[in-house]
Amino acid sequence: MAAITRLQQMQLPHSPLTLKPSVLFPNPNQLRRSRPRTFSTGPMLCSSNAPHLPQSSVSAAGANTSIVGDLLDYLNESWTHFHATAEAKRQLIAAGFHLLSENDEWDLKPGGRYFFTRNMSCLVAFAVGEKYSVGSGFHAIAAHTDSPCLKLKPRSASSKSGYQMINVQTYGGGLWHTWFDRDLSVAGRGILRGSKGSFLHKLVKVKRPLLRIPTLAIHLDRTVNKDGFKPNIETQLIPLLASKLEEASLETKEKSTTASSKADHHPLLMQENYYIHSNVTGVSNGNAFLFICCMQLLEVLSDELNCNLDDIVSIELNICDTQPSCLGGGNDEFIFSGRLDNLASSYCALRALIDSCESRSDISNEHAVRMVALFDNEEVGSGSIQGAGAPTMFQAMRRIISCLAEKYVGECAFERAIRQSFLVSADMAHGVHPNFMDKHEEHHRPEMQKGLVIKHNANQRYATSGVTSFIFKEIGKIHNLPTQEFVVRNDMGCGSTIGPILASGAGIRTVDCGIPQLSMHSVREICGKEDIDIAYKYFKAFYQTFSSIDRKLDVDS
Repeated sequence: MAAITRLQQMQLPHSPLTLKPSVLFPNPNQLRRSRPRTFSTGPMLCSSNAPHLPQSSVSAAGANTSIVGDLLDYLNESWTHFHATAEAKRQLIAAGFHLLSENDEWDLKPGGRYFFTRNMSCLVAFAVGEKYSVGSGFHAIAAHTDSPCLKLKPRSASSKSGYQMINVQTYGGGLWHTWFDRDLSVAGRGILRGSKGSFLHKLVKVKRPLLRIPTLAIHLDRTVNKDGFKPNIETQLIPLLASKLEEASLETKEKSTTASSKADHHPLLMQENYYIHSNVTGVSNGNAFLFICCMQLLEVLSDELNCNLDDIVSIELNICDTQPSCLGGGNDEFIFSGRLDNLASSYCALRALIDSCESRSDISNEHAVRMVALFDNEEVGSGSIQGAGAPTMFQAMRRIISCLAEKYVGECAFERAIRQSFLVSADMAHGVHPNFMDKHEEHHRPEMQKGLVIKHNANQRYATSGVTSFIFKEIGKIHNLPTQEFVVRNDMGCGSTIGPILASGAGIRTVDCGIPQLSMHSVREICGKEDIDIAYKYFKAFYQTFSSIDRKLDVDS
């Protein structure tokens, strides 16, 4: 009980999206049109003696601006890619950006700020310079909203040795052993029945610890410390939901009796393993238990969504760690959190765009279009309608050019714009591990608190070239912002990012960079506090400075 009370005390102040279970498409008039909310250190710091973080402030130079507190707010809000997109949407509307629909005609103006979402897990936001002319380029930063996690299988109910279990599937390349012995819960989205035959799209987040994947006691696995912990991810990575009672309580019996008639028309419970089509008292104990297990989870969700059980027609849920993101380390110099890869980059890019065009004067002399693209499904290859493999960003660019061209008809406006454009592919980078230094190439060992990492790979696993690296480092030199460089060892495989996918999609110049971190793809990751502010300032400087550098260099002339 003490642990639960402490967790409840650590919950973040509610945003408009979490005061009640929220529809992903709220009325913009109900949202606060103000700066993104500031950070309160009390609920999230690991120690009550930690120094107070400076509140976010915006200045022309941004020299004294820290967004670390606001990042922690964002991380704690964004348990899933849906929540991350919804919170980004809230902050954009609060900053004066106008929501567009891909289904409607767009009416864009120079000096305007706009955004749209796709699947509510992908978002594209942009600000048009007041001096925009047809053929001007796009200055874009791209990141991704998804992270490795566990997701519920469609038929998730199961029973083992008297326990109610939830079947899950792995998403991405996670360090799955780190998910054992964690206080877990569920979050995601549901489709609910509305009035007059309509359907609502709602977020759900169960903040209390609901699930756990227990490890096997060392007494039953004496060689684990010598041979390593190697769980079977199909049969042993199954979260425990509840214990099976030999004698159900009167309340449970009443629910079980009425649940059968509910399930006759419930789309989820009519599926195999969710509902056996007969009275509960007439089926075997095993099948009845499967039915009750699913009912228990759905009842938790219906309470969170403040709806009737029959109103839930579809769910898409992630398993999430309930421990809040916080500062840590001897000097509170680290950020301890899940999902840093890649919500840290996503938030730095989002805030840089918002703050780089906060007032009309910020884009009064801009000829280009400043853009942020946050994609889903990077961790599984980006091959989806909401991933970087889809033409979402480039379709948006074509529409922007077409809309702003008005009656102007010119030759290959999109192609000319792409040649003047530049993309920063922002994903987290591998900081050197003090206990495994030999895993890094000897002369390319990025350190935390030392600035953004520019990623290079001769085999094009990263999209950085000599030209794009030079331009990006010049921005840092002008603003006195540090950079580091990373190359993987020749005898090790190299990961990749959305950079090469987007660079080859339309021929846009691209640099791959990232914030150095440790424990990548763990349920709990770590990065440096100073690197967050460096990344934010670097991205903001990119929007403000790129044009002046680019016009001095033309390698194809």
